[in-house]
Amino acid sequence: MSKHGVEPIRKAALINATISEVGRAGSLDVTVAQIARAAGMSPALAHHYFGSKEQIFLSAMRHILTVYGRSIRDGLPAGDARERLNAIVRINFAPSNFQREIISAWINFYALALINKQAARLLRIYHRRLRSNLISNLRPLTDHPIRTAETLGALIDGLYLRAVLTPGPVDADKALSTIMDYIEEALA
Repeated sequence: MSKHGVEPIRKAALINATISEVGRAGSLDVTVAQIARAAGMSPALAHHYFGSKEQIFLSAMRHILTVYGRSIRDGLPAGDARERLNAIVRINFAPSNFQREIISAWINFYALALINKQAARLLRIYHRRLRSNLISNLRPLTDHPIRTAETLGALIDGLYLRAVLTPGPVDADKALSTIMDYIEEALA
């Protein structure tokens, strides 16, 4: 395989190792050497591809956001607003998005956004897209689409935080049930 053909494979391995190591550590307190070792390569190669630990973290978050965005686009039915709203909520708690390593990376991404402008920008984009998707599907369902969308966004964030802070396996069904109960009450 050519040098250029190997690079995307190695970058993907480093990104996946970053998510795994951050999830295992529960913080951004992991070294490039740990990430590289988990990816089966040298720290020098990791630095070569990304330049810094911060850039590796940002690339991992871009990857998580890309997977999340793809799952939203692919999972939205062409049906009515309520079906689309339910799909958006379910996708947030689907296995591709709601697993301990991913949740831990999300929570640490929020912390990184406090001190890093690029991370803050990515987080703002995510929040705007989620809010926009929720509001557009809530408009035909309630007189208070903005308030309901903001509460749903806060509930999703809160359930992610609670899931990562609770020992043991994450319980997507329980989290989803909490959100769906709120939607029923808000739209009643």
